[in-house]
Amino acid sequence: MLRKEQNELVTRTGPGTQMGELFRSYWIPVMLAEELPQNECPPVRIKLLSERLLAFRDTAGKYGLIDEFCAHRGVSLWFGRNEENGLRCPYHGWKYNTEGQCIDVPSEAPESGFCQKIKLKNYPLVKVGPALWTYMGPPEKQPPMPEWEFALVPESHTFMSKRFQESNWLQALEGGIDSSHVSFLHSGDLESDPLFKGAKGNKYNLGDTRPVFEVVESEGGLYIGARRNAEDGKYYWRITPWVMPSFTMVPPRGDHPVHGHFWIPIDDENCWAFSFDYHVNRPLTDVERNAMIEGFGVHAATIPGTNFIPTANKENDYLMNREAQKAGRTYSGVEGIAIQDSSLQESMGPIIDRTKENLVSTDNGIIMARHRLIRASKALADKGTVPPGVDPAHHHVRSASIVLPPEQPFKEGAREELKVRKGIGHASV
Repeated sequence: MLRKEQNELVTRTGPGTQMGELFRSYWIPVMLAEELPQNECPPVRIKLLSERLLAFRDTAGKYGLIDEFCAHRGVSLWFGRNEENGLRCPYHGWKYNTEGQCIDVPSEAPESGFCQKIKLKNYPLVKVGPALWTYMGPPEKQPPMPEWEFALVPESHTFMSKRFQESNWLQALEGGIDSSHVSFLHSGDLESDPLFKGAKGNKYNLGDTRPVFEVVESEGGLYIGARRNAEDGKYYWRITPWVMPSFTMVPPRGDHPVHGHFWIPIDDENCWAFSFDYHVNRPLTDVERNAMIEGFGVHAATIPGTNFIPTANKENDYLMNREAQKAGRTYSGVEGIAIQDSSLQESMGPIIDRTKENLVSTDNGIIMARHRLIRASKALADKGTVPPGVDPAHHHVRSASIVLPPEQPFKEGAREELKVRKGIGHASV
């Protein structure tokens, strides 16, 4: 368990907080690139790390992420006109470019120089792969661009989705690094979900519900190994990399695409779940891509016209089906892996009181991740130490599912499989 002050530290990410400053050390995904599909398209409201911002794409195709509100009278610039390389407030015509610089105040003479004195807060916004990314820290400390493998493979090989989750970011992350719940919560989906079925590893997941966890530190975070029994006295390992602050990659199953998540704080009580699938050596098939769009695998169907609110959500009790639960078609009565996770994480309340927990050995990955977050945020605050996961070299990781002899530790037996190797796919069972 955590002490009250530790729980406050790891969950609060607004401006001026210790964990908020940690997040502001990284490039983080803000939105899907498809949300700004063309030049001069409508702007998009974004709330990130408790800041209300506005994303837009100007006449020349340049992306901007600026304060949502006009510096004149505080009107939301979401109502603005995207025209002639700037966003013009419809109230009194003040106009801003992608750097937040005011470039026109119609009521003031140009020679007065008034508009040059007006500048909104702004952050860089760049496209890498299927996402748009921002860095919200000091400009002089801006790190190199992210180098996650899923974002660097050809567009035909990758897919990304986004959904709104009503819980603190850490509750969602901790679900992402907890492999023990797969044998229970997701047991009904392993052979029915088109993105999972047919993999030999499913048998091991369902046949051994008491995984043994081993956790080792990596340069960027942790490798969390869950060991289950396989044939001939061997062990089936599912190894999840966690890269700080909030990247996780789910171990692969057979030749299915590999998937993972970023959990990005909107504010202290809500987060974005960015979920990705990719395959190193081949394009995603139409069947796979359509399944992802429909909400299979780690993705969720969302309600059109809303801000990525899942179709199954808190307001409709996640479309709970008690008959399916009783019959064993779904373990919890909730359909879909993403919503099975979010329904339980949201049920804990916006921010769970971790002083009341009773943790066990399968929670070792969660325990070590919390401690590493606390250490890194303290080192950043006290000494300015760059935290793990900022260096793009730390992004060159993979998950693995592999059968090893009992005497071989996973950190040795899967050492090469846990690295990005050009032209070589994932180790997968």
